[in-house]
Parts: sequence; structure tokens; C-alpha cells
Amino acid sequence: MDKVFVTGLRTDALIGVYEWEHEQRQPLLFDLEMDWDQRAAAASDAIADALDYDALSQAVKQLVEARPRQLIETVAEEVAQLILTEFSVTRVCVRVEKPQALTIATTVGVQIERSRP
Repeated sequence: MDKVFVTGLRTDALIGVYEWEHEQRQPLLFDLEMDWDQRAAAASDAIADALDYDALSQAVKQLVEARPRQLIETVAEEVAQLILTEFSVTRVCVRVEKPQALTIATTVGVQIERSRP
């Protein structure tokens, strides 16, 4: 299967279990990988036949920044569902990193993979 990917998508979110984390935005970094048949886009050379990764990235950013959440697991699941439903991909892998979560680590994160039934 063909793949489309976005690496290092940055959002600034109100995210965390501590009260201060809902008062100060923190960066979240996303790596997204989607199954997408690219033959139609390659043949037509038209954005209408492609997976528009700019529109997809803007939608993810808007979703994440819209409201506070406690867990990056929640964010990962919501992003996966958005991509599956709004962009009609058959499978998505979402990796979310929270680089400021621990002072003793470069980053922490979760990775999930979801598919349409």
C-alpha cells in the first residue's frame, strides 16, 4: 500500500494532568502515516486526487489546539479518528510526543494505529 506521511507536525496544546499544564501551552509533536492509493493523483497530477497533507495538518492542529485535555492518549485517538473520517484514509498511524513532559528525558509519547472497519 502507498503511504503519505507528515513528520514533526508541531502544535501548542493545553495538555496534562497538572493544573499548571492547563494554564500554559506546551508543544506536541506528531508523526502521521496514512495508507493512501496514490495512482489517481500520479496519473492526473491534480491535488483533488491526492491526500492533501496541508489540509490534513491544519485540521489536526485545529483539533488539538481547540480545547484542553489531560492525556496524549486521548489526543492520539482523536487525531486518528479525525483522519480516518474526514480524509477517508483506510489506515493511520499517529505518534504523539510531549517533549517538555519530563526534565530527565528528551521526549515521551504514544503511538497508535487505527483502521477503518
